[in-house]
Amino acid sequence: MIFITAKFPVLPEHADRWIEISESFTQSTRNEDGCLWFEWSRSVSDPNEYVLIEAFRDDAAAGVHVNSDHFKVATQTLPAYLSQTPKIVNFTIPQDDWSELGELRVAD
Repeated sequence: MIFITAKFPVLPEHADRWIEISESFTQSTRNEDGCLWFEWSRSVSDPNEYVLIEAFRDDAAAGVHVNSDHFKVATQTLPAYLSQTPKIVNFTIPQDDWSELGELRVAD
């Protein structure tokens, strides 16, 4: 899978509404056949930063994503709400879902 984490520094005046602002993009991406997950979290250390964790089945699915109409719209509209260019980490890894964190295993 293609596993991506990105940090979005949102302008303070838009931070409380970021989930609403990005909702159309988020839902459209989640509806893509090759999207495994697309999840936002707000940083606990910076209330103006959101972290996006996303995964796509393979290179082809990631290609469909970046060539989609909703991605193109997002690249045109979302930067107006950001204070800086987002930072990204992108890996191809040989799995298709989350693994258990064995060190914190919960007894059945």
